[in-house]
Amino acid sequence: MPDPTTYSKLKDQIGQLEVQLNDVLTLVESLSAENSILKERESKLLHERAELHNRNDKVRSQVESMIQRLKTLDHNNN
Repeated sequence: MPDPTTYSKLKDQIGQLEVQLNDVLTLVESLSAENSILKERESKLLHERAELHNRNDKVRSQVESMIQRLKTLDHNNN
């Protein structure tokens, strides 16, 4: 049977471990919430990027079409 001093020390160590474990759990919860927010932001940014890419392609196509029409007009006028 352990003496009272050893028992007291073990009890204190267990208490410290509980505090540390609670701190770790709080940190994990915080990081998990932050991770969720960052994933959502990333998803929105990727969607926005895809939309911008599509609009850019559409505008590029329209400009190329205009250039082709201008070349045709210029060719017909000469």
